[in-house]
Amino acid sequence: MTFMVKRIPIEDWIDLHTFSPGEIPSLLEEYLLECQKKGFKEVRIIHGKGKGVQRNIVHSFLEKSPLIDSFRMAPPEAGSWGATIVTIKQA
Repeated sequence: MTFMVKRIPIEDWIDLHTFSPGEIPSLLEEYLLECQKKGFKEVRIIHGKGKGVQRNIVHSFLEKSPLIDSFRMAPPEAGSWGATIVTIKQA
């Protein structure tokens, strides 16, 4: 079996539209750890509006993550309820 590795640049936002729900928790763990290493204080996770499946997965992960200080829905100009703003704990 061959696995394809997706390389994504580490920026202060990530769009989850191209990922399956099952990939989201491990992806977020790696992404947020790299953001913390880069010194990002705040990032935006774009999960989309839809039925809320990805948003629920994201929020469930964030509630348990030791990397996170807090999170909130994005303001209207940053995606509204289709995105979440995350404050990362500083290492």
